[in-house]
Amino acid sequence: MLAVVLAGFGTGLSLVVAIGSQNAFLLQQGLRGGAVAPLVAICAVSDLVLIALGVSGLGAVLGRWPAAITAITVGGGVFLLGYGLLAARRAMRPSVMTVGHERTPARKAVLACLAFTWLNPHVYLDTVLLVGAIAVAQGDGRWMFGVGACLASVVWFSALGFGARRLSGVFARPGAWRVLDVVIAVTMTSLGTAMLLSRL
Repeated sequence: MLAVVLAGFGTGLSLVVAIGSQNAFLLQQGLRGGAVAPLVAICAVSDLVLIALGVSGLGAVLGRWPAAITAITVGGGVFLLGYGLLAARRAMRPSVMTVGHERTPARKAVLACLAFTWLNPHVYLDTVLLVGAIAVAQGDGRWMFGVGACLASVVWFSALGFGARRLSGVFARPGAWRVLDVVIAVTMTSLGTAMLLSRL
């Protein structure tokens, strides 16, 4: 069973580590010293729920309901474009972007994190459908595979959120924040545009 858990861990880690809106937002908040603990909890618990749904077989049901994916894709695309534009605007004003300033209020950060998590169709496609399909293929070991995938999410989000502050020295310079926000702006707008175009 250990081999199945490790397979789940490797699969989960390969999916969650990919650069995306959720990871970029968590990294940004960790660097700014915001309310990281609840954000890490939201990201990790959300993944646990979605992985459990996929392993239980809901992924197959969701795969036969394309209207749900379409609605999530359009809503998520619009949200990502809006956030990308905000990041681009911040990149134009690097003088105010230091580690100790412009922290996002906890309530606003939590709401944004929930949106990045649950309005992202890739979460359902990867976490529910893909992980679920691979887990089901494990037969009796599907739940152990799911445990491994869940551990990967907890480890990754904890490392990203709580480890971001170790980079605070690098981001003490306004220019570093400009680079980060440019990367975030490009990531968000690219993902948002691709999501909307996929439904046209």
